[in-house]
Amino acid sequence: MSGEDSIPGELIEIRDRIDAIDRGIVELLRERFALTYEIGLLKASRELTSLDARREEEKLRALTALSEANKLDPNLVRDVFRRIMDEVVRNHERLRTKS
Repeated sequence: MSGEDSIPGELIEIRDRIDAIDRGIVELLRERFALTYEIGLLKASRELTSLDARREEEKLRALTALSEANKLDPNLVRDVFRRIMDEVVRNHERLRTKS
């Protein structure tokens, strides 16, 4: 037995659940970026800055608390969301330069 035949069914089932969660995360990211695109359009049309440092810091503090409450590494969660927020700001900057 080799390959798939040697993998326990229970492991395959758990991996399938992880794959479903991963698909959900990607869908949620798509949804989140669609909303931040709308925000970027509003900011560009009103000549607002792309970066709202106060909002980002408030958000990161809330996510840190949420991470701790859910027994997740807050540094990991902050890093993930910092990356997402950086991408949002880049997208907003692109929209500003197109206006």
